[in-house]
Amino acid sequence: MSGVEHVTVIGAGVSGLTSAVVLAESGVRVHVIAAEWPGGNSLAAGAMWGPYLVEPRDKVAEWSRHSLEVFRTLAGDPCTGVRITSGVEASRHAVAPPDWATTRPGFRPCAPNELPPGFRTGYRFEVPLIDMPSYLGSLHRRLLAIGATVAKGRVTDLDDPDLGPVVVNCSGLGSRQLADDTDLRPIRGQHVVVANPGITEFFSEDTGTSTDLLCVYPHGDTVVLGGTAIDGREDLSPDPEAAEAILRRCTTVEPRLAEARVLAHRIGARPTRPAVRVEAEVRANGRTVIHNYGHGGAGVTLSWGCARDVHLLSAGRSQAY
Repeated sequence: MSGVEHVTVIGAGVSGLTSAVVLAESGVRVHVIAAEWPGGNSLAAGAMWGPYLVEPRDKVAEWSRHSLEVFRTLAGDPCTGVRITSGVEASRHAVAPPDWATTRPGFRPCAPNELPPGFRTGYRFEVPLIDMPSYLGSLHRRLLAIGATVAKGRVTDLDDPDLGPVVVNCSGLGSRQLADDTDLRPIRGQHVVVANPGITEFFSEDTGTSTDLLCVYPHGDTVVLGGTAIDGREDLSPDPEAAEAILRRCTTVEPRLAEARVLAHRIGARPTRPAVRVEAEVRANGRTVIHNYGHGGAGVTLSWGCARDVHLLSAGRSQAY
């Protein structure tokens, strides 16, 4: 590790916890500090592996592939909350499948009678589904088992002398103030969690840049239904009208949801910027800060690939990706 012995990670969302795990398992002493345990925005995610409206394209493809390899391994342990699941992504228009979907196991176009009313095209494939409360809990336990230390607190200054010589900044939207990043903006997302009426396959609509999303993600006894993507809005209070609209949209493609009991509402603000920032910065005081934020709605999908590059940056092998 080129002499790096201790790293402080800021943030306990999926990016922070994954970066901390990769660093700790490489032999570095890791301390994680975060205002929320686990990070609320990550906790609100659906979540399905799949690159989602995020740049830079070449690095996103590389980060996604590495994460996919890790998720395939994690799916072998039910305690991680990761499962490989078959399902359908469909559109109400004639569209080609996303490039990443065509390489997934079981990929094939859907016949017209396999699609809900109103849909013109669809594709079936297998991808990892991640139950975020279980998954974030498994990362936390993995960290503690390695010997990492954790604390609840809010970092307000990247030059705070108590942080140590190397800091990994996974503060998400907090980087607007912490890293003075004016390119960051929130995209509010809302999901409804219901008791599972027997659904075993996912369904996702390709809605393009619409603020109204449609996804059905089964996680054993529960199903996460989505969603919304409201650019520029970051308040986390539940929106009953949005929740009702989500339930209506999802019930049209999966009628069994009509009588499903609502268990929870999950609201988060996706930290979005023109391109994901994974970059090492040497501060005036000599401290190295490795930034890892701005993943938008693809934080889970990119998490292991970005964490691997954080590890490389901490070893001084490069300055940016």
